[in-house]
Amino acid sequence: MTALLNATLRHLRALVAFDTRNPPRAIDGGGIFAYLREQLPGFDCEVVDHGAGAVSLYAKRGRRGCCSTCIWTPCPIRRTGRPVRSSCAWMRRARSASAPATSRVRRPRWSPRRASDGDAAFLFTSDEEANDPRCIAAFLARRLPYEAVLVAEPTGAEAVLAHRGISSVLMRFAGRAGHASGRQSAGDSALHQAIGWGARALAHVDSLAHERFGGLTGLRFNVGRIEGGIKANMIAPAAELRFGFRPLPSTDVDALLARFRDLADPAPAHFEETFRGPSLPSGAIADAETRRLAARDVADALGLPIGNAVDFWTEASLFSQAGYTALVYGPGDIAQAHTADEWVALDQLARYATTVHGIIDDARA
Repeated sequence: MTALLNATLRHLRALVAFDTRNPPRAIDGGGIFAYLREQLPGFDCEVVDHGAGAVSLYAKRGRRGCCSTCIWTPCPIRRTGRPVRSSCAWMRRARSASAPATSRVRRPRWSPRRASDGDAAFLFTSDEEANDPRCIAAFLARRLPYEAVLVAEPTGAEAVLAHRGISSVLMRFAGRAGHASGRQSAGDSALHQAIGWGARALAHVDSLAHERFGGLTGLRFNVGRIEGGIKANMIAPAAELRFGFRPLPSTDVDALLARFRDLADPAPAHFEETFRGPSLPSGAIADAETRRLAARDVADALGLPIGNAVDFWTEASLFSQAGYTALVYGPGDIAQAHTADEWVALDQLARYATTVHGIIDDARA
């Protein structure tokens, strides 16, 4: 292994030792954030606790990095008992690390005799999967002048310029309590309402399978949780259901939400969109295409291979929505995400680390 890959793995071993599980997201400015600060000598570091376990670390070095470069990295990293294998690094829920984007680049290179001293900016956050993006919202409110943002997620070390949006919804159904031995009227059981809605919702999702955008097809949909009732011989007076969907960039999300709400019979007691993440690129179709082309220019300038649009959502879309040119680039494969024994191929990790180092090294004032 190269000296740079060895150094990268040393940091990974230290990072996965921190307990940053979400839930319970019991994270503060110490722990993993203290470690990160120690690894950034020469950077101006700013740690902010946004509450509810949402902590951010914004670090910058130099002036050119501050105006032309931004790095974003989510931090929830879990423990692993597995060793690093010869071909892959094993880590449980290991989140990504990202690189800066600039308008020009030389061939990435790294010497074991020195560290990169180029201008750079990093944003580390702890609330990426909380449906409560306090860290990114606070950063975007500052309107710092970066010309591009690279967000790291498992893209197989290819630059991704487009992905789906995401929406999470809470529904509540109200029925009338009673003994199950009696004849039920339509709508008596809140759980029956929820199950009936689910069947109609799944049928509607199937009807959208032909819709396409940029290589993506159909609608991704999931009923994640249903709660309600007391026991088998009691009619459920209340039920709660949570579902999520991932629309195409061309989808009218408001119209789709209205359709899902109208599929309930009787009408739901409560229907609330609890989180919405835009697609990448975000905005009207014309604006989105302009941003996609700008992101392609950044990827070309950095020498990053360009991959296909992906079905999963990332916070790159929040940066795009705020007007930044944003793209997704990182090692690993989404097929290993949210599974036991997550791993990242060492060749992708090495390629990614070399690229990051080369980009930062090129940003010397």
